[in-house]
Amino acid sequence: MNALVPAQKGHRLWIPFVVAAVIAVGIAATVLTPELDRNFKSWGVSALSLLGGLLLVLWFLLLSRYSGRARLAVAGLLVLAGFGVSRTVRVDGTMDGTGLPKLAWAWTRPAERHFSAPSVVPVAEVAKVEGAMDVPQFYGPQRNGVVQNAALARDWQSQAPKELWRQTIGEGWSAFAVLGGRAYTQEQRGDEEMTTCYELATGKPLWSHAIKARFSQWQGGTGPRATPTVESGRVYSYGGTGVLTCLDGVTGEAVWSREVLKENNLPNIEWGVSASPLVYDDLVVVTGGDKEGPTVLAYRRDTGEPAWQAGTAKASYASPVLVTLAGRRVVLSVNAGNLSAHDPATGEVLLDHTWGDPRWPKASQPLVVGEDQVFLSAGYGMGCTMLKIKPVADGKKLEAEEVWQNLRMKTQFNSTALRGRYIYGLDDGQIACMDAETGKRLWKNGRYGSGQSLIVNDLALIQSEPGEVILVDLEKEGTVLGQLPALSAKTWTHPTLAGKYLLVRNSVEAVCYELPGK
Repeated sequence: MNALVPAQKGHRLWIPFVVAAVIAVGIAATVLTPELDRNFKSWGVSALSLLGGLLLVLWFLLLSRYSGRARLAVAGLLVLAGFGVSRTVRVDGTMDGTGLPKLAWAWTRPAERHFSAPSVVPVAEVAKVEGAMDVPQFYGPQRNGVVQNAALARDWQSQAPKELWRQTIGEGWSAFAVLGGRAYTQEQRGDEEMTTCYELATGKPLWSHAIKARFSQWQGGTGPRATPTVESGRVYSYGGTGVLTCLDGVTGEAVWSREVLKENNLPNIEWGVSASPLVYDDLVVVTGGDKEGPTVLAYRRDTGEPAWQAGTAKASYASPVLVTLAGRRVVLSVNAGNLSAHDPATGEVLLDHTWGDPRWPKASQPLVVGEDQVFLSAGYGMGCTMLKIKPVADGKKLEAEEVWQNLRMKTQFNSTALRGRYIYGLDDGQIACMDAETGKRLWKNGRYGSGQSLIVNDLALIQSEPGEVILVDLEKEGTVLGQLPALSAKTWTHPTLAGKYLLVRNSVEAVCYELPGK
């Protein structure tokens, strides 16, 4: 015991004090750095803490001048502790969108979830839902994060949302597309990846279509990520492993299927295919994989035959969108290291603008501002930029000129939306308002983690990462008007507002609410 008691001098005790002070200053600087993403802060604090612990151990073992017996005993205890931890603790995904590992006891395993696949119920008519509106694709009716013609009550205390149904669901982060009283999504059930259809009014499963496919990644979890697109009675789904399927919207029967990544020798991107299919004219358009080209691929929507391929960039996690820019109709795609614009009919690359660090994921939708500007945003230190798009001299191509850029809108999994001259989105987990003309951030409020948001008139519906749904007033700097304990587990899925009906889900369950109207 005496060997473990430090003497009054001789053990270089100044070293651990200096180490502790330096690490404390480093942690404080990391936490207090303005505009540094919370995921970088979390990883930085963790790394500094581990470094401090390692330096203290090295000091004790090599520089402390304690007796050899004491140092040997401590080294043995550390080895035993490390061995014990490796045998008793396992990584169980991530805690949240920061990507830090979630730890669990090695002898505990997630309960096996057994599902019986919904049988096909080929009914032509489903229950009528008064006040419902169609949302046939990802991120709102126009794929821009804005829901129009939905007059929501501003007070959820005197007029509480009504839960219509709650349904256990397979793993995945696919949101709902809604058309004609049917709600479509994708989910993982065991080794089968499924496109499923539920009755909007009741949550009753109507049909499922399964393929043998499974994507899983320790940080992003298991299951498909993309939202189906519904058009002209058919459902187009793009699975986590890159299988594009066209199904009959009433029966769920397969019309055609393409293994997009496999057929084009494209490796999957790290967190799995996430781009929702874009359907227009006679085409369905999807994005590629973790290889330089093709970046964007188009198929005939009736037959599945390849129509065109274009681009040489690696894909990312945003979905392609059809817009009009500088007087031209184009398909925009945010890729791993650039923004590209394509001729909708031929795929010809009209714009190739380098943007962002290709080593970090980009999941946010490009936002068209006015007639000739595009706003881009991302997390992981990339921030945001406003681009002015204009024709080049020969008039055949387009070019982008940066208007401004900063770190005042740091979207991670979510996307921004435009209302008037203002851009709204979750800036590193806080609802924020930015002036589109100047790039000045006017305000930000709340703590919603890696959540998602929709703009409804002067309100925002926010699906927070912990699962709660929040209604906020955009005219009053994000003041909370109502809260709804919809889900109780990590939620990275976009909410779907079909008129007054709100559908939210995560990898555990789905729920539908009827929201009070004005």
